Amino acid sequence: MNPTILVIDDERTICLLLENFLSGKYNVICMANGLEALVWLESNIPELVICDIQMPGMDGYEFLEKLRHRGYTRHTPVIMLSGAESSKERIKCYRLGAQDFLVKPFNPEELGELIRKNLFPIHYAVNW
Repeated sequence: MNPTILVIDDERTICLLLENFLSGKYNVICMANGLEALVWLESNIPELVICDIQMPGMDGYEFLEKLRHRGYTRHTPVIMLSGAESSKERIKCYRLGAQDFLVKPFNPEELGELIRKNLFPIHYAVNW
């Protein structure tokens, strides 16, 4: 069975892009906001989360903080997406528990490598 990736982004085009790019290797679930994602997480556990920062209702920072305080998602890898290149944003994401950070627009191949690195860290390193 393919690993499940939860994508949280209020931009429908980003969700469609990621579904199109990742669906061959992963089961991709898209949510429009952090609140919707938290409800979905009550009965599902993804192998990885890709989350936008700027969203209505609950931003990515708040979502990440709540995700890390849940026992069963405490160690789920998270890749944060942002429309702004800011060291301050990046540091805040890392301090809240994100593994990686990508600026939109991003190269889908780079995202693919970050996903592999986070899902299969030992195997990824062995293939060098």
